[in-house]
Amino acid sequence: MSESRSIDARAVDGEARGVDATQCGGARVVLQACDVRKYYQLDEIEVRALRGVSMSICEGEMLSIMGPSGSGKSTLMHIIGLLDRPSEGSVTIEGEEVSHMTPNELSAVRNKRIGFVFQSFNLLARTTALANVELPLVYAGLSGAKRSRIAREALERVGLGDRLGHYSNQLSGGQQQRVAIARALVTSPSIVLADEPTGNLDSRSGIEVMAILQDLNAHGSTVALVTHDANVSAHAQRVVHLKDGLVEREEHVENPVVAASQLAALDAEGGDRA
Repeated sequence: MSESRSIDARAVDGEARGVDATQCGGARVVLQACDVRKYYQLDEIEVRALRGVSMSICEGEMLSIMGPSGSGKSTLMHIIGLLDRPSEGSVTIEGEEVSHMTPNELSAVRNKRIGFVFQSFNLLARTTALANVELPLVYAGLSGAKRSRIAREALERVGLGDRLGHYSNQLSGGQQQRVAIARALVTSPSIVLADEPTGNLDSRSGIEVMAILQDLNAHGSTVALVTHDANVSAHAQRVVHLKDGLVEREEHVENPVVAASQLAALDAEGGDRA
């Protein structure tokens, strides 16, 4: 069982204030969001999806951003993933302020700095695993031979070296998510950002995906999970809890769940129960 200690939000002058989750304890800050706010206009109603979120992603950590539906976690994921801009506040990645970049500039930084893993895999259906993984390298302008070599190595790293020529519809859900992880790795991003990475998988496949993400983190990759699932968050070293568009609390997990140990226990039992 994981052990943790947490810092909670508080009210200041009668107004709810989120926890400042920007400290990295001496580690290098890879990404920082400062007082990020996001407002949407629905007819005549202003929706405040984020109301002042301050948090960092630290080099070499495995972080989880967790919250229920409506907490603002998906909005925050889009902003720190450079898929959207904040209404107010700033986002800095690798020391570069990105909040006011043009769409083309954001796209270039996103392709270089962030590797995405989505719940729905987002693979091209009529394309091989190898070609799917090569795609970010096409945008990066690499030659065909170099693309193929890097993509092949990434697929071997996630245990799919024997599935290079398989199309997406020939792969299981867990294998498709492995292809998505390999695709996220090929540009050597600053952050692997995984949005509900186990959401479409059975229990065992979900644990296998978490084992891969933990292994990547153990070998130096910075991993950020976005999830509503406490079982997924339990694998992270730090959990930022969102509620009502604020950081409700920050939790430091002293003994994260080890997915490889969960798989070993399942194998010993001869079953697929999580």
